[in-house]
Amino acid sequence: MSANGNGNNRPAPEGDEMPTKRQRRNVKVWCDGCYDMVHFGHANSLRQAKLMGDHLIVGVHSDADIIKHKGPPVMNEKERYKMVRAIKWVDEVVEAAPYVTHLETLDEHDCDFCVHGDDITLDSEGQDCYRIVKEAKRFKECKRTAGVSTTNIVGRMLLMTKTHHMGGDLEEESNGNVSPRSKTLQASCSTMSSPYTGISQFLQTSNKIIQFAEGREPLTGDRIVYCPGAFDLFHVGHIDFLEQASKLGNYIIVGLHGDQEVNRYHGSNYPIMNLHERTLSVLACRYVDEVVIGAPYKVTAELLDHFNVDVVVQGKTKIFQGADGADPYEEPKKRGILQLVDSGNNMSASKIVERIITNRIRFQKRNKDKEEKELRNIHLIEEKRRASARSSIEEPSSPVSGQL
Repeated sequence: MSANGNGNNRPAPEGDEMPTKRQRRNVKVWCDGCYDMVHFGHANSLRQAKLMGDHLIVGVHSDADIIKHKGPPVMNEKERYKMVRAIKWVDEVVEAAPYVTHLETLDEHDCDFCVHGDDITLDSEGQDCYRIVKEAKRFKECKRTAGVSTTNIVGRMLLMTKTHHMGGDLEEESNGNVSPRSKTLQASCSTMSSPYTGISQFLQTSNKIIQFAEGREPLTGDRIVYCPGAFDLFHVGHIDFLEQASKLGNYIIVGLHGDQEVNRYHGSNYPIMNLHERTLSVLACRYVDEVVIGAPYKVTAELLDHFNVDVVVQGKTKIFQGADGADPYEEPKKRGILQLVDSGNNMSASKIVERIITNRIRFQKRNKDKEEKELRNIHLIEEKRRASARSSIEEPSSPVSGQL
């Protein structure tokens, strides 16, 4: 990729000849953020940033900085550092990076420029966190992934909705009526109107899957490991599990259960993330080579033979019976290829939901405050735009010299 193509703003070397690809200096890209409850939207922004250069360095803010500028994070800093390191486009992680991006930070890590999405990120004073690097022309913008945000996901947990499932609806009581709790929380969240914070629906496309997929086929002699599950709210427990599974082979396939199947064995409004969203979250993980989308709950002989599976792994989570009451791992057990893996991490989707519910009032206030800051900034930008437009209209045109 040329210097212009990869976003390098530094001057080209002197001389008549441009450097060869072998001689060209690597372009280092800087991204930073909270990366709370890391999702495929975060991963997609980092994927786009990596395309702008050769080496991607990601700064992750500390808990203290996030609390000061934004409000309490759902995941602690150690969990967030680990999640970002597991994204396959990330080359380095800088812990406790400053909340406001400074030129000194870029220079310290030898980065050419900073990349962030086309949404608004404000500090505790309501100012743009990237104003300094923007003024220095060392900022590039990538496209924000519409339909997903940490605020959006927290909202799903607070509302206890199933609208993100295929044919889903609000949490229902046994008589089929929407529960009072869902109605109340839905009303409290219904005022959201910021284009960055408001709840919307992610629309999956085949191109998005292609962009996230590695595309590597297993080689002859590869030891293929199959990891079935929900992988909902893709978290540090999943990362540790997949890292351990990767030690059992060199080609990792994740079998993702469909939304209705996950809801059958987990109940409530699980999965919090639908199948399309979970697919991208898992594909972004550096330990995963392939994903079976909507995999059967029962690990069948046909599936094992089709993918030439050598090992089937299961974590320490409870194994539910199939809809027919059968053991989903009957065939792997018969072949002697089922292996239990202890990730050493007891994190689960339900534990994350517990964190949200326990701190419901704090998170609702955080989300409300965040949106209000965004809306104030949007209105301010719009007012400046209108004022500029009025000024250009009112300004008299200069007479043309020598006009008859």
